[in-house]
Amino acid sequence: MKHQANFTKDPGAKQLNITRAFDAPVEKVWKAWTVAHILDQWWAPRPWKSETKTLDFRAGGLWLYSMVGPNGDRHRCRVDFKAIDTQRSFRADSSFCDEDGTPNNSMPVMHWYTEFSATANGSKINVTISFDKEADLTTILEMGFETGFSMGLSNLDEVLEEARVV
Repeated sequence: MKHQANFTKDPGAKQLNITRAFDAPVEKVWKAWTVAHILDQWWAPRPWKSETKTLDFRAGGLWLYSMVGPNGDRHRCRVDFKAIDTQRSFRADSSFCDEDGTPNNSMPVMHWYTEFSATANGSKINVTISFDKEADLTTILEMGFETGFSMGLSNLDEVLEEARVV
């Protein structure tokens, strides 16, 4: 069954909320969000791909990765993990950075709160992304975040269906 991501924008609250169901148990969806070689299989919208430089999934840990385009363009990002409740939720700040992980302060920081829950047919994620300024939310949306993240989540469906998460 094909699921669609549901995006709700709340500019006044400087938030973006995304919900998405998956036909897989929470344990597998959690693993797909927290293990580097699995993340790299789905995180980027095609034809882009994700390449993890380092992932230390723990409170205080860091994920450094690149989104690599078909012509070799690289957009580097860092994710700083703030809090983790295993197989339930995690909080993280995401920002664009250079190859060493130094944040690009001219680009918005995204404050992620990602929740995982069981459903009758699998699981669901609820992602709340907060921004420091309403203009930051606008910038991320204008960069194509909604389309790109939807495509990535569809890639995750394929990874889960093909049992690449074990």
